[in-house]
Amino acid sequence: MRFLVRALLLLVVLAALAAGVGWFLAGREAGPTIVVTSPEGFIGQSATLEMTVATPDGQLSRVDAVLEQNGQQVPVYSREGSPETPGEGDDRTPTSLSISQPLGKQAQPALVSGPARLVVTAVRPVFFGLRTATSTVTRDLQVRLEPPRVSVASLHHFINLGGAEFVVLRATPDDAEVGVRVGDAEYPAYPGSAVGLPDVSARVAFFALRHDQDVNTPIAAFARDQAGNQVTTPIEHRPFAKRFVQSKIPIDQRFLDRVVPAIVSQTPELKVDTGSAEGLLQGFLTINGQLRQQNAETIRAQAAKSAPGMLWREAFAQMGNSQVESRFADQRTYFFEGKEIDRQVHLGFDLASVQHAAVHAANAGVVVFADFLGIYGNCVIVDHGLGVQSLYAHLSSLDVKEGDSVEKGAELGRTGVTGLAGGDHLHFTMLLQGTAVNPVEWWDTHWMEDRVFRKIREAGGTR
Repeated sequence: MRFLVRALLLLVVLAALAAGVGWFLAGREAGPTIVVTSPEGFIGQSATLEMTVATPDGQLSRVDAVLEQNGQQVPVYSREGSPETPGEGDDRTPTSLSISQPLGKQAQPALVSGPARLVVTAVRPVFFGLRTATSTVTRDLQVRLEPPRVSVASLHHFINLGGAEFVVLRATPDDAEVGVRVGDAEYPAYPGSAVGLPDVSARVAFFALRHDQDVNTPIAAFARDQAGNQVTTPIEHRPFAKRFVQSKIPIDQRFLDRVVPAIVSQTPELKVDTGSAEGLLQGFLTINGQLRQQNAETIRAQAAKSAPGMLWREAFAQMGNSQVESRFADQRTYFFEGKEIDRQVHLGFDLASVQHAAVHAANAGVVVFADFLGIYGNCVIVDHGLGVQSLYAHLSSLDVKEGDSVEKGAELGRTGVTGLAGGDHLHFTMLLQGTAVNPVEWWDTHWMEDRVFRKIREAGGTR
């Protein structure tokens, strides 16, 4: 009997020791993992708290998020327990909870402009629910409730359908994202220092009215700050409609035999049967449609490489001793054996001279692309800064490489018949943030002086 009592007593002591050790170790358990992805540095009128709270066993006791400002705590999010069904804005997995919650003045009216701190606390049960493990994450933020400011400083904005224009803006604060919105397209503005303007609030931007937009598409300057506050102001302008040529392009088997296998051989991702007449025709349609769109995306991507400064000082030059074979925004209908097979828009000028004629840079800049590019064949794109680039296609040879600086008139290569070229010529176009615009304006010294350089001088610049 005495032995049993001693044994039971020993078991009680050991259990107490085990419980004590377990209790102690439970106190050292890690709390839930908290990852806040948004906001990063600023809160405005309207923002979103995006965060994920994860635990090894998926159990949560509580999640709280508050904003601390001027000694006060403003509630943002609170959740008790770990229910099976996520709440509104929540997305649950077996081991984590993703939370999306409105944040900002509209959701928390007590917020005022100035510094604030986001505090997120998460608690999970440990040691059979007898203890808890807690994690806390903080993030210092700046509350901005006043919208940025933007105004139009330049005068006389005239824009042709398919053409471009230039505007001088003034905007605050310094870190605001500023630009021009034309319908569904945005064109970023650059610091005025890019063209020699001393005013730190000055911004400059080229913008386009695409050939496929309505001539009365709204055009406005915008500014948005890092807190998401945004303001717009209309740009007074006068648009001009333009009629574009409609042309018929007959193609024959000889053309298909020449161009389709050549393009396919340098575009391995294309799945085209080049061993039959039917396959070649279908290959042409794939190239003229699908590949054309892919090439356009590649061209648009080059805009990200544009320098934040004006690299030229005069109008652009048309290819010397050349005749115009096709103009900008020609509406082309393709025929094969007398039947219509496709329709596309020709976004450039076709300029013909002698075979393998020298192709020169239309203005000073930096080569950002020099390679084979599908329908354009051997192609060079030169960046001139401020989102302005020029494209030279169907070349028989390339004499420059990406990264080369070129002066106006520098030889880039020779004309040829690479890509979808019916004969030896240069396909030339101007690009604005990757959007093709009519080159005629850029070749015109009067347009460049009146639409660009005059505005810069009137704003106090040096161009």
